Amino acid sequence: MFAIDYIVNMGASVMMPLIFIIFGLLLRIKFSRAFKAGLMVGIGFIGLSITVNLMIDALTPISHAIVDRFGLQLTVIDVGWPAAAAVAMGTRVGALVIPVCVAINILMLYTRTTRVLNVDIWNLWHHAFTGSLVAIITDSLGWGIFAASVNCMITMVIADRTVKDVEKHLNLPSIAVPHGFSVSFVPVAWLVCHIVDRIPKVRDIRIDTESVQKHLAILGDPASLGAIIGAILAIIAHASVRDILQTAVTMAAVMTIIPRMAKMLMEGVYPISERIQEIAQARAGSFGRIAIGLDSAVSVGHPVTLSVSMLMIPVMLLLAAVVPGNEFLPFASLTGLPFAFVLVTAVCRGDMFRTLLTGLATLTIALLIGTRLAPIVTSTAVSTGFALPDGANSISSIDYAGAMLPWAIIQAFWLKAVGVTVLSVLTLFLVWWNGKRLKQEDRQFEQRNTLPSGENRHDV
Repeated sequence: MFAIDYIVNMGASVMMPLIFIIFGLLLRIKFSRAFKAGLMVGIGFIGLSITVNLMIDALTPISHAIVDRFGLQLTVIDVGWPAAAAVAMGTRVGALVIPVCVAINILMLYTRTTRVLNVDIWNLWHHAFTGSLVAIITDSLGWGIFAASVNCMITMVIADRTVKDVEKHLNLPSIAVPHGFSVSFVPVAWLVCHIVDRIPKVRDIRIDTESVQKHLAILGDPASLGAIIGAILAIIAHASVRDILQTAVTMAAVMTIIPRMAKMLMEGVYPISERIQEIAQARAGSFGRIAIGLDSAVSVGHPVTLSVSMLMIPVMLLLAAVVPGNEFLPFASLTGLPFAFVLVTAVCRGDMFRTLLTGLATLTIALLIGTRLAPIVTSTAVSTGFALPDGANSISSIDYAGAMLPWAIIQAFWLKAVGVTVLSVLTLFLVWWNGKRLKQEDRQFEQRNTLPSGENRHDV
């Protein structure tokens, strides 16, 4: 336990290279190659971290100014995901969540109910968050661990069901995104796409970088689009000309740099992923085909993801002011919105129109969930010794207290025995159903790779 905590506390930029180097050596990759792969992963994470922090630093004063300008007065304070993660990992559930979720992942791999090998250890805090709130509600560590386990299993299933979309539309082969916050928005994205695709005329609407580039060349370029959106946000905030220009250039840099950093990170992932695939194919191993589970940061720089996220900042502030029953003031979480839309972009096939519709629906719901869970979040924070912001009596966060998956799990525990029974049966059914789907996909994969023509297709 101490060793795991020690490594995790080093941060993702150190933890992830160590994990990949160890994986590489266990997979009998040459030390030099494993070492380089680990370093490339670390370099990629550092580059992503620096660039995301650059975006946060640029947008934080803009968000502040927008809040002040429109005079939003709401009682639940947004503490953002870093505070939520600190609260989650500061509980008894948080102390146990890593070994529990790693064991669940291994068990699901062996039983072929997932093909995702999750190395995104840090973001297991999402599961700890759900478990910590349930532990407070039930006054039981056991039920808290159970809730965290359910959160973990459902997240793995959704990660499996989005692997193909991640490969095709985010250009990340053999990669999955078992990120708790990102997967929580996927069911609504599926629903939005299902509805839109069945409405005549509306289903023909498609806005992606290629179509925008075709009709409006300047908007099709990620750098230009970032500059325009950054400038618009600064203008809404009534910023000075100097600040408008600085925000525009910063957002242009973010839109340009993040994809390149993600590509560098992937250079480190590929040797590990390829080796796992080789072992699985050569030995018909216990795990079968594998997809490496990574932080959603690997595709946070997709033009549609970033564009929709920045557009949703003023929209979400407007929603906070007009949605009936909302008491949540979004602020600290606004700059983390790109992480909400990584898988939404993939599921919506890179279409900005469907992604925007999903954003409107999910973030409206997120405000209400954030309001509803605020008392439990505040109680949990106080129990861990978390210092509430000055003047704040109630706190919450879009990530992860505004996400639908933890909310649904917590609601089951409010319903006590009936709710927990339904939750348990539903979770086991989803895991079984996912395993059945994976077997069907494996058979299809084998058939494609044994075509008489000798063609080979290495789909995930």
